[in-house]
Amino acid sequence: MQRLKLKIQLYCGDEIAMGPGKADLLDAIVREGSISAAARAMDMSYRRAWLLVDAMNRCWAEPLVETSPGSAKGGGAKVTALGIAVLQHYRALQDRLQGTSDCEDYKALASAMLPEPKASQKA
Repeated sequence: MQRLKLKIQLYCGDEIAMGPGKADLLDAIVREGSISAAARAMDMSYRRAWLLVDAMNRCWAEPLVETSPGSAKGGGAKVTALGIAVLQHYRALQDRLQGTSDCEDYKALASAMLPEPKASQKA
C-alpha cells in the first residue's frame, strides 16, 4: 500500500522557521507551560528544545514563545498570540495538504509504484 507523507518546512534564510517538530514543540509548550516540561513530554533534551524555540523566535516578526525565569513561584514559557496564530495556520496548511492523496497526480504516481521495493541487484 502506498503512502503519501508531506512534510512542510517554512524557511527563514537557511533556518527552518516552522516544521512538524517545531509545531509539536509549540503544542507541548501550550499544554505543559514550560520548555523543560514540553521537552520531557516529547522525550527531547532541554537544550534541543531551547535551541528550537530560539530559532523560532529569531525567524518571526515577534517571538512565538515568551519565557519567564524559574523561581520558587515557578517560571515557565508561554506561546504568544503570534505563536498561536502561526501554529493554527501551520496546522491548517498540514490538514489541507493531507487531503492531496485524492488528487490525480498522486493517483498516477501510486499506480506506477510497487507495493515493496525489488531486491537489490548488487551481489
